[in-house]
Amino acid sequence: GAHARAQGSARGRAQGHQSGQRGFSQRPGGYNPAFSHIDPFGVFAGPGGANGRSQAPRRRKLHKLERKHLRVLGLGDDASASAIKARFKDLVKRHHPDTNGGDRSSEEKLREVIQAYNYLKQAGLC
Repeated sequence: GAHARAQGSARGRAQGHQSGQRGFSQRPGGYNPAFSHIDPFGVFAGPGGANGRSQAPRRRKLHKLERKHLRVLGLGDDASASAIKARFKDLVKRHHPDTNGGDRSSEEKLREVIQAYNYLKQAGLC
């Protein structure tokens, strides 16, 4: 009956026969080049793309204001999101009046840093 069929399909999976997996190999990501016509853009190929090589994520060209705000943080155009966040935290600690014994001399720089970070965050760079 139904119980025997369920056991049979469970045995098949235990022996390496996976239902619904036709066209996928045992390679990581399950991509089989023989079936590239099914996924011509490599969308379902997994990490590394269809050819197995990993590609660095491309970032769009930066706008003038995005570059300006990266410079306020002391970073280059190629700064990663984690680098932007780390630099922001470092500069906030350095310029915050509470960490400077109440000295408010670098308060304007702190405002610039916060404004730059918020702009970059809104632009989707971090």
